[in-house]
Amino acid sequence: MRRLSLSSAGLLLLMFPLLASAQAVQRQEGRAFAADGGALLYRETHWLQGPPEALSRLVLYRCADGRPFARKWMTPQGSPQTPDFALEDGRDGYQEGVRGNGAARTVYVRATSDAKPVSRALEVPAGAVVDAGFDAAVRRHWSDLLEGQPVAFQFLLPSRQRLVPLKLQRTAALTWKGQPAQQLQMKLDAWFGFAVPAVTLIYASADQRLLQFTGTGNVRDHKGRYPQVRVEFPSPPVAASAAELATARGQALVKTCDS
Repeated sequence: MRRLSLSSAGLLLLMFPLLASAQAVQRQEGRAFAADGGALLYRETHWLQGPPEALSRLVLYRCADGRPFARKWMTPQGSPQTPDFALEDGRDGYQEGVRGNGAARTVYVRATSDAKPVSRALEVPAGAVVDAGFDAAVRRHWSDLLEGQPVAFQFLLPSRQRLVPLKLQRTAALTWKGQPAQQLQMKLDAWFGFAVPAVTLIYASADQRLLQFTGTGNVRDHKGRYPQVRVEFPSPPVAASAAELATARGQALVKTCDS
């Protein structure tokens, strides 16, 4: 293991003004509820830039009252399914991400603000999926999924610094809040000595837009655990400004969601 240079996060920050000035910006809102009781846990605000094949994304994770506690940057790298990304949680300083060139990537994790980062070199094969690159995988295989064919791929788990085999399959057609949609299920495709609960996803039939995610969330709770959540994106992205993006990029992260 070798120490991570955190200069990559600073480089991403410098890149965002250039991206925002050259390309239109969109904003989308999401809400994450507890899967078992329905209580609002946190909010997500996504800023999107560029075409699907070269999408950049900034996400602010917000407390229920709207204050931001975590931030994630995602920038194109090779395939749309395998972007670089950097996540930072202001509550405890947790960080994770992926960076690199082509198939040769580095995955890193820092448990807390005073812990030493741990990184690992990893070969990401063609067809693999990293973070929100999952959406690109769904669009790429949409026709096969509608025909009932399962899609297998390797998915990167940064917290475990390894790729795991997953299988994605359409399970039903349905109506979600008045619009035609398709329900998909993603589950571990092999036994690895640890459990990965199945994930249920609902995508709009018309434009393959993610409407709902039900499964293990990607931000930890106050006890450092990954809760089971239901994340809803009821409305499509709307136009936003470069000034909004710049504000989100520089907004301070709170250390607790408690009032």
